[in-house]
Amino acid sequence: MRRFNVTGLCTPKKHYMVDISGKIARIRKLIDNESYFTINRARQFGKTTTLTCLEKNLSDSYIVISISFEGIDDGGFRSPQAFCQMFLRLINRALEYTDVSADYLESWLNNNVMNFEELSDHINRMCQGQKIVLMIDEVDKTSNNRVFLHFIGMLRDKFLAREKEKGYTFHSVILAGVYDIKNIKWKMLTEGTYLPAAAENKIYNSPWNIAVNFNVDMSFNPSEIASMLTAYENDHHTGMDITVIADEIYKYSSGYPFLVSAICQIIDEILNKDWTLLGVRQAISLLLKEKNTLFDDLTKNLENNEKLYALIYDILITGRERTYDIGNPTIETAVMYGIIKESQPGIAIANKIFEIKICNYFITKDEESSLRQITNVLQYDVIKPDSRFDMELCLRKFALHYAELFNEEDVKFLEIHGRLLFLSYLRPLINGQGFYHIESQFTDRRRMDIVVDFGCDQFIIELKVWYGEAEHNKAYDQLLGYMDTKRASLGYLLTFDFRKEPKIPRTEWVVFGDRRIFDVVI
Repeated sequence: MRRFNVTGLCTPKKHYMVDISGKIARIRKLIDNESYFTINRARQFGKTTTLTCLEKNLSDSYIVISISFEGIDDGGFRSPQAFCQMFLRLINRALEYTDVSADYLESWLNNNVMNFEELSDHINRMCQGQKIVLMIDEVDKTSNNRVFLHFIGMLRDKFLAREKEKGYTFHSVILAGVYDIKNIKWKMLTEGTYLPAAAENKIYNSPWNIAVNFNVDMSFNPSEIASMLTAYENDHHTGMDITVIADEIYKYSSGYPFLVSAICQIIDEILNKDWTLLGVRQAISLLLKEKNTLFDDLTKNLENNEKLYALIYDILITGRERTYDIGNPTIETAVMYGIIKESQPGIAIANKIFEIKICNYFITKDEESSLRQITNVLQYDVIKPDSRFDMELCLRKFALHYAELFNEEDVKFLEIHGRLLFLSYLRPLINGQGFYHIESQFTDRRRMDIVVDFGCDQFIIELKVWYGEAEHNKAYDQLLGYMDTKRASLGYLLTFDFRKEPKIPRTEWVVFGDRRIFDVVI
């Protein structure tokens, strides 16, 4: 019986998989056109699985050499000679599982290849009369990027010679990893290994300028997720509404391959096959508590890059508007790591699960430093006897505690941290039975939209800063419009008033036809 898989390679015989035949067809078109390109995507984005499916698809027309730099020790990259011999051994091993002749297989091994010039000549001989596709996975795992950049510089030179009909080389070359080739120089700088001599500058400046853009969307859309659920349903007959569940999974994951499979695995193996909307949300709650390599990388990348940390904090918490400019190194890095995406009018976090995880990370960091906690005064009677969440009571209590603990001397602190303070108040109340996410595409200095999922209920909260009654009335219209998109009859408006004059918290229900907004001004 097949299962959902979140570790390593996915195979159709063992695992439920999304139908990516459309993506494979688009990639094959690039290969048929003799293109060289890079597949650079964030960790656990399905690169290796895609290459494996691609290899099988190409085997009818090409000799496919599929190798990986994963696990290669430092010795293979210590010098051009070591690299060339390591590279030829990897090719020989890869070809053992193809239908090439024994003589051709053996001839790839050549102990006389001592440098890149000799390797170039050897590739010329081996590729003459052959249509060979070279795929290298985990190219950014190289321990000596200097040697590797010389290698791809050689591939570039051979590509150009072929175009001039003055040599033979690989029909197509695919490099896969997190870092694009243009980012490897940046990686070397951060690791202190980038020390090129003046004569090498051309290698480092444009080692892969022959590559075409790789614009294939490797995330899963709802119909692709549905293809995997259909295969599962054919085996288990749970009665799930495949379209509804696929849409719900996509809503929170934005099709990030690891997250899609992880949600499905939790529902199947832990939640007793609860393929309902509530089951999806419960699976997300459990996933957020897991320690896994994707979440570890997410926080590690924020920890290790102050500019990246500040960018994401601005987007999610302070509401500073940031333009999506891929030429900005920090934005480029965030895209490369899969943390952000372009969204009108600027930048948004890549998916809702990342929003939740990063917000929780920011809360933890600020609690460790300067953020004053009010969680110790919480009372858990916001959970009703029927196990439903009382959002009105939650906001009333927050308004009271806020007024007790802060005064006009705290304005500067609150202007920066006020919204994060509410999230730190909310998190322990819903933790375990629900979660929240910030609609980062709607976040700005004046507005933050939060959606809280608790059991079967969903609460829409808009956080605002006070800019006068006229602006406050506009906030009603904004919230009502957002409620319409969510088909909600209740909404909650929490406004921070940083004026210095003393004030009593305002808490009241405001009625708009058949819709109501609980209005809190503190």
